[in-house]
Amino acid sequence: MPKPNQGAKLEFREERGVWEIIWFERGQRRRKGTGTAERAEADKIFGRWLLDKEQGEAGPCHPDKRRIADVLNGYSEEHAPDCRDSARIGYAIKALLTFWGDKFVGDITKQSCKAYGRHRQKADGTVRKELGTLAAAINHDVGEKRLSAPVTVFLPEKPDNKDRWLTREEAAQLLRAARKDKRSRLHLPLFILMGLYTAARKEAILSLRWPQVDFERGQIDFNPPGRKRTSKGRALIPIPRRLMTFLRLARKRSSETGFVIEYFGVSAKRLREAADPIHGRAVKNIKHAFASAAVNAGLGEWKIRVSQRTVARTKAGTERFPETDVTPHVLRHTSASWMAQARVPMEMIAQYLGHDDVRTTIKIYAHHHPDYLSEAAQALDGRR
Repeated sequence: MPKPNQGAKLEFREERGVWEIIWFERGQRRRKGTGTAERAEADKIFGRWLLDKEQGEAGPCHPDKRRIADVLNGYSEEHAPDCRDSARIGYAIKALLTFWGDKFVGDITKQSCKAYGRHRQKADGTVRKELGTLAAAINHDVGEKRLSAPVTVFLPEKPDNKDRWLTREEAAQLLRAARKDKRSRLHLPLFILMGLYTAARKEAILSLRWPQVDFERGQIDFNPPGRKRTSKGRALIPIPRRLMTFLRLARKRSSETGFVIEYFGVSAKRLREAADPIHGRAVKNIKHAFASAAVNAGLGEWKIRVSQRTVARTKAGTERFPETDVTPHVLRHTSASWMAQARVPMEMIAQYLGHDDVRTTIKIYAHHHPDYLSEAAQALDGRR
């Protein structure tokens, strides 16, 4: 016998940190996010939802009456779960709600989009991706006939491709600096080597586990079992000979199913002398350690800034931070640039990078190839 319908109610969803409206339709449990963790605000949204429910379906809403939080939550629940890059959409929606959550679709203008960029204080490329998610959510709402008409979301200009790559001397300096850092000397040098020799993205390297490394066949499969295919392709690549040595050494201090890049929190000497195995843990964020090594290698400089974190502990309220244009993603650019400079065919570089379309590879790396446009220059010289 089915349970009686107790009506709609609010429930707090721990994993998302927001209140949700829960109700049943035709025996099926339905839910709708409120976009807020505050109970008072959730109660207001719940009240408006109940009022709309009582008034019945009156057709698509005018943009001035449709809340952006409802648009984003509908997109998150109905579209994102089946999307190849659902995690990125989730991060974008979380950021968007901090600014747009209490606004209406009709409030979206060129000025408000620029205000969002100032609010985020992130690179134009990041803001562009997040506002692109907002535009997609609005189009989804129109398609679901919840919104009567789309509105234009104004995006920042698409940034130029960054062409920062390391010379072999700079790469050597970075490795030397990483090996001198007591806190990260067991995992950061291996991360740098993995980036240079595999051209994999930071996320792919940090999430790599030992079962994905086949020492017998000499291959690394950056696609773990069950991972959805996304636009950020991950390749199956042969293990370069020099990297193989470092991987074998790292494998000796880790468990069979552990992460390749692990933080142990002890010195290398203690790790060797320990009677029982010391299990490391996943490295979730390598950004600061990497930037510090880059600055210590002479590839940036230390700066001073006001820190809210240190105000309570020090009178000065300042902290030292590394500023550099050498990021973990530069390792991927470096690897591809070195391959192009060595006359590796663009098609092969594309496969190594996991690019689905070789035109992407050509656009970014072709100018590094020694023969780039050489035939055109020879034609102008009359040598063809």
